[in-house]
Order: sequence, then structure tokens, then C-alpha cells
Amino acid sequence: MTVRKRLFLSNLLMILVPVVATALIGVLCVSLIWFSLLHGSGFGADDQEDFAYASMAVSETVERTIERNGDLSSLEGILDGDGMALKVLEGDRVFFSYGKEASGDRELMAAAEAFGEGSTITRDGRSLYIHSAAVDENNYTICVFGGSTVRQDYYDLKTAIGAAAGIIALTVVLSIWLTNRFLIRFVFKKIEEPLDILTDGVRQIRDGNLDYRIDYVREDEFRPVCDDFNEMALRLKESVERVQKQERSRKELIAGISHDIRSPLTSIQAYVEGLIDGIARTPEKKQEYLHTIKNKAEDLEHIVSQLFLFSKMELGEYPERMCLMNLDETVTETVEGIREEYREKGLDIHMDLIPARIWGDTVQVKRIVSNIIENSLKYKKKERGNIFIRLTLEEKWCSLSFADDGPGVPEEAVPHIFEVFYRSDPARKEPHKGSGLGLAIVANAVEHMEGTIRAENRKEGGLEICIRFPVKGEKDGQDTDN
Repeated sequence: MTVRKRLFLSNLLMILVPVVATALIGVLCVSLIWFSLLHGSGFGADDQEDFAYASMAVSETVERTIERNGDLSSLEGILDGDGMALKVLEGDRVFFSYGKEASGDRELMAAAEAFGEGSTITRDGRSLYIHSAAVDENNYTICVFGGSTVRQDYYDLKTAIGAAAGIIALTVVLSIWLTNRFLIRFVFKKIEEPLDILTDGVRQIRDGNLDYRIDYVREDEFRPVCDDFNEMALRLKESVERVQKQERSRKELIAGISHDIRSPLTSIQAYVEGLIDGIARTPEKKQEYLHTIKNKAEDLEHIVSQLFLFSKMELGEYPERMCLMNLDETVTETVEGIREEYREKGLDIHMDLIPARIWGDTVQVKRIVSNIIENSLKYKKKERGNIFIRLTLEEKWCSLSFADDGPGVPEEAVPHIFEVFYRSDPARKEPHKGSGLGLAIVANAVEHMEGTIRAENRKEGGLEICIRFPVKGEKDGQDTDN
């Protein structure tokens, strides 16, 4: 259940529960008071004159009924209506009695007898009218009682009303308190628990545990927050790993460049010192020394050029001239320009291409082709090597693969060969074989043209590099090569 629904129910219950509880207790109290009123002694007329007239009438009716030998029980309806009680004495014997006798009725009768015939006396809210009658030589004393049976009934009623009011007030307080306690657990505990979970997650991330994830299964407002927290933690971890990788690459780049630059510089310094010290005495020897110095200087220029190019590509400052181009034609043009040179160096280039159009940079494509071919030449072990270039179409993608018959690379190094100066790169052990930036530049160029690149060792031996570019039609882009 969502927090919004819980809050709505809590507001509703906060009103309904106290009202319903108070209403039920109130009805119960009123019912008890009403029951006591109905089944108590009742309240008669408090006015003395009214009571005297009513009592005289009752007394005369009783006397006539006795004279007719009638049943006095017929007077019960009259007595109930007026809230009276009746006691008829025949001498000292009770001839008829109706109604509840109060504790002070005997004292009232004694006092009334002292006052004499036809007297009315009232005490503590209880009234008595006494009348004597002689019927058939029998003396009857007719006692008519009215008012409260006991004074205590009045006090009991007030006590009952006060207790009922207290119970109702207590019910209101208790119902509000109990409802509030329940709603705290029903609503706020459901809010507090997710907040504690989020707080613990934040502390875990703060303490460096970037693998921590919140496992939250409830379908409420906190679910998206916890999902966003997990997404944030994932992105933060990726960002930290990326920064660490960049820092590691930067250190490797500095170490690699320092190593690669130091080797040619050391050679140049040694040969220059040899010329200065006169070690090369013959013109042929001097020419050999100068030719070596020139080659080492060209190696330095190549390293600096590759580093400059890679840095520009990383910063996104390398000028791009994107256009709708024929990939097969560009690859063919590049290969034909260097085929003879590489054949003389011991690498034969074979091509199997089909027409394919992509949105790319012609200069970058040529650099990709030349860098991969150069990489195959550097690491071939046999006297003559081969590289096979193949272009195929796969739905909306074209695949450009380069497969050589060289030694390949260790399996653990395959995922890293496109990284800058990867430490297992043999170029670190053999500086004359390259700067270690060639394949990194290839990967960067492919990425800029929205392509993908991967490498794998061939079963037949050697390394295969596969590049995929999205195929473009005439309507997919506008030529910007002009």
C-alpha cells in the first residue's frame, strides 16, 4: 500500500474511530440511565396541593371499592400513572399494598398519625396522605405515598450521569490515544523504515562500498527512490572505475612514452658521441652512423605524431570531415598505395570486398587500414606473412575484418589490445616495433564513426580484428566533404 493511501486512511480513521467509540459508549450510558429511570421508583408530583387532591381522590376510590367488596388491584393503573404507592391497613393488618416501600415510610406514617385524620406530610421528597375509614364495622387506614421512594435515588441518578459523562470523556481520550498509536505504526513506521534503509545505503556509499545495493520490494513511493539509488550507485561505481582506469592509462602513457622516447634518444646520443669521438673513421662508417641517427629521429617523430593525434582525438579536437563514402573504394585505394611497400617487407595483402556505403571520415578510414596492416607487419614471426581483408554486409551493418597469420596474442591480453600502452604489449619490450598507440587510435577512430571493434585469436593461428559500421543510404546523410 502506498504512503498516500495510508495517510488518507489514517486521516479517516482519526475521525471515525473516536466518533464511533464515543457514540457507542454514549448510547450505552444513556440506555443504562433510561433503564434505571424506567425500573426505579419513579417520580411523582412534587406540588403538595396536587398531591393532596390526587390522594383524596384515591382514598375515596379505595373506600368505595372496599364498600362494594371490589378488587383494589384495579387501582394499579391509576397509581402507575400518578407514580404513587398505596397501603391499606385493616386494623394492624395490611389489607392491600401496591408500590415500592421506601426506607422512611414508617416514620412518615407515625408522624401522620400524630397529626390526625386527613393530614398530608412530606419528608425528604416523600409525601404521605393518610385517611381513616370504617366499612362494615371494620376500621381501615388508607395511606397514599407519592414523590421519590428514597432520596438516594436522586443522588444515584446524578452520580450515574456524572459517571456517564466521565466515561464518555475517557472514551474520547483513549480512542484518540489508541488510534494515534495505531496510526503511528500504520503510517510513520512504514515511512521510517525505508528512510533508515536509504540512510544506511548512503552511509555504505560514503564509506566506499560502491557494490552496495538496496533490495526494496514494496510497491510504494520509495520504490522509485531506491531504484534510482541503485542506478546512482552503479553509475558512481562506473565513474570511479573510469577515472581509475583513466588515471592508470595516464600513468602508463607517461611511462610508455618515456620509455619509447628514451630508447631512440639513447641511440642517437650514442651514435653522435661515436662521431664526435672519431669511432667512425671511414666515410662509409660515418654514413652508417648518420643514417641510423636519421632513422631514430624518424621514430621519435612518429611517436610524437601518434601521441599528438591520439590526444587530439581524446579531447575531441581532431578535425573530422564526415561524408557519405564508399568504404570498399577507400580501402582499395589505401591498400593499393602501400601494397608493394609491404610486399617488399614480407607481408602480402589480400582483399575480398563488396560495395558498401557508410557515413565516415575518409582520412580516418585510411588511418585505420594502414595502422592495422602496420601492426600485422610488426608482429609477424615468419619470413613472409599474410593479411586478409574482407568486407561483408549484415542487414544494416557492414563488417570490415583484418585476419593475419601471425602469432596472435595471449588470450588474457585480447580484451586490452585497444588500450593505450597496455603493459603486456610486446612493444614495451621491443621499442623498435612501435609506439603502442596504433590500435588505440584505430579504436578511437571507429568509435567516432559510430562503429564497433573487437579482436579475437583465429583457430588457424593469428589475430583477427573485426570492425562494424552502420550502412548508410543516399537519404541518411548529406555529403559534407566539400
